[in-house]
Amino acid sequence: MRCIRVICLVLWAFIFTSNANEYKEQALRLMAETPLVDGHNDLPWQLRIQFNNELNSVDLYTLNSTHTNIPKIKEGRLAAQFWAAYVACDTQYKDAVRQTLEQIDIVHRMCQKYPEDFMFAASSQDIMDAFAKNKTASLIGVEGGHSIDSSMATLRTMYQLGVRYLTLTHSCNTPWADNWLVDTGSDPVEHNGLSDFGKVKQCSRAIADHMALFLQRLVLEMNRMGMLVDLAHVPEQVMNQVLDISKAPVIFSHSSAFSICKNKRNVPDNVLLKVVRGQIL
Repeated sequence: MRCIRVICLVLWAFIFTSNANEYKEQALRLMAETPLVDGHNDLPWQLRIQFNNELNSVDLYTLNSTHTNIPKIKEGRLAAQFWAAYVACDTQYKDAVRQTLEQIDIVHRMCQKYPEDFMFAASSQDIMDAFAKNKTASLIGVEGGHSIDSSMATLRTMYQLGVRYLTLTHSCNTPWADNWLVDTGSDPVEHNGLSDFGKVKQCSRAIADHMALFLQRLVLEMNRMGMLVDLAHVPEQVMNQVLDISKAPVIFSHSSAFSICKNKRNVPDNVLLKVVRGQIL
């Protein structure tokens, strides 16, 4: 009887290994034919906090104090990466724009230092060109609306520097949108989702009306330019409000499904069902 159990275990292990190898081969074939795109990577932030953005002090081939290095990128067949240009919420109303520009700069410098591995990209064609050259297309997403300091001009300037998505909030409210923490109760609701300063007594009606329109104008301007609207880090109400405004598909750059992982950072089913209507990537 024991011998039979051992034989069964060996057969099961063989079948499991065979299936795993088959799935891996299939995945490798798919990634050889179609670019694999990752929507969010915080390596630029790690370079800032660990090395003060001094690229001469770090070797991305041997770096082992982060989740990402060039050998891992190659092994994972990563064809295109959105690098996050993130700065902390405590920079809001202070030097958020300057610090964000520094994070945009570090992505450009990564591409310049490692031209055999990274190719800066700002379009789908750039991604395909990098894929053909066996390089990782490097795109930029700004993580957090506080980085634009409520300025359309700053948004447009960042687009010219290669930014191709903006995450509307991080973990702090902006003057025009609430962040995901309001759904947990740990942050106060300030704007009932998008800005509605008509409910804030200190604000004049003129300011209230102006700020209530800001996010709508922001989303439509992003649509016009071709900058993706990223709804990671926003509360459910903002998700739905933006989907009603946007004329182009939006993204959730690094979110999961709330029904599977019960964290308010994730997306509820009623929002995910809008995928059927072609509103979400």
